[in-house]
Amino acid sequence: MSEAPKPKVPIREQLATMGRNFWIANLIEAGERLAFFGVRAVLPLYLTGVKAGSLGLSYSEKGVIYMVWAVLQCLLPMVSGGYTDSYGYRKSLAVALALNLCGYALMANATGFGTMMLAGACVGTGTAIFKPPVQGAIARSLGAGNSSLGFGIFYWIVNLGGFFAPMAAAWARGNEQSPTWSHVFYGAALVTAINLLLGMVLFQEPAIDAAAKEKSPVRVFADTMRVLWRDQPMLRLLLLISGFWFMFVQVWDLLPNFIDEWVDARDVGGFLARVLGDGARDFLTATGAAKPEILININSFTVILLVLPASWLFGRYRVMTALLTGIAVATAGFVGAGLTRAGALCALMIFTFSVGEIIYNPKLYEYVGMAAPPDKKAQYMGYLNIPVAIGWAAGNGLSGPVYDRFSSLASLARRELVEKHGMSWEAARQIQPGALLGALAQRMGQQATEGDAVAALWNSYHPWVIWVMLGAVGLASLTGMSLAHWRATRRAAARAED
Repeated sequence: MSEAPKPKVPIREQLATMGRNFWIANLIEAGERLAFFGVRAVLPLYLTGVKAGSLGLSYSEKGVIYMVWAVLQCLLPMVSGGYTDSYGYRKSLAVALALNLCGYALMANATGFGTMMLAGACVGTGTAIFKPPVQGAIARSLGAGNSSLGFGIFYWIVNLGGFFAPMAAAWARGNEQSPTWSHVFYGAALVTAINLLLGMVLFQEPAIDAAAKEKSPVRVFADTMRVLWRDQPMLRLLLLISGFWFMFVQVWDLLPNFIDEWVDARDVGGFLARVLGDGARDFLTATGAAKPEILININSFTVILLVLPASWLFGRYRVMTALLTGIAVATAGFVGAGLTRAGALCALMIFTFSVGEIIYNPKLYEYVGMAAPPDKKAQYMGYLNIPVAIGWAAGNGLSGPVYDRFSSLASLARRELVEKHGMSWEAARQIQPGALLGALAQRMGQQATEGDAVAALWNSYHPWVIWVMLGAVGLASLTGMSLAHWRATRRAAARAED
């Protein structure tokens, strides 16, 4: 990238040029994110948790569900964006939200791996169809003078829904004594139904090229793939940042499990209790620790707090400068969050990760939205899901088995019982996950507690190593992008001299 810095335009002037559909699309996006992130905030705990009411799946099974979900949600927009541009934005929204509604209702009634896989596939497909019309409408509403602020507002509103969602989910799922997991999923279905009604009433159909309406579905698919293949700079960028997304999505898919098993978040819970009083009760576990979804929610809170001033500040910076800076900061926070058992330090690292995300993500939206031809905004915004698909699918496909091997509290507790306390593998496997720490503490003797057992496992097996592994992939992506940018800059300088 060798583009010149852009002049700053007063915020009032930028806001005045954003059309009505820009704000309607943001409203619909906020509702969809409220439902989606409410479910995603607690789903890792519901799928693999050892607490009452959870499905009790393995981390490998959870990884397979998320891998299929990722492929559907992130690769389908490559095609569905082309259909949106050809056949209509409102039709895409109706189909997408109907699928999401069915998926959330099915989650509330899931009985095991198979039904949860089907529910995840419904939500993944619905979300894939949902993204291009909303993001395309945003891109159509913006221009060179207001794109940086506009996509910053979009990202702010996305995280506004994402911020309230985990708190609502933490309240809805109850506690260890009286779990009510289904309330989370039914609540998401209700929000989606309301969002569907609002979208059909308020959203205005953007103008569609008459010639595009005459294309067959097969032709739309072929043209969508052809456009991406011909835009080699865009394709290279998307492939390079896939490594970053490999790491990025594990903050929501794996870190809640890690916090639940290894991080002592009673210090954060005590802070919440002092600030919120009795209002903090729904955000705490039975031991007074902050629930994992509340710690993860620091991400959305940080984005809400800082993304608009950051978007204005970085509006003049070159795209690649912002992208590389954001990835570097986010990678440092990501790895740091998994290297500690202290709740407050983990929270600080999640904040650091979020600052990097604030710098990186809106700038990527801006770059792709502004690089797209006027009649292919939804299609190009669909392309943004390619690196997410690769990173999300590969990340969950690998992180599940790796976590089972290196970081699962239940797996390591059984290993400790067998290797250091003489228990047979058959006997260790028969112990229920919720009773493993108690059994280990009893074998340790000297009035050892379950907390002592967790500390011993942490010191013996170093479960934090998984975050170093995942962070190395993000670092490799950063290195590749830096080299590509350096080479592109040299070629641009050589052409200028000629």
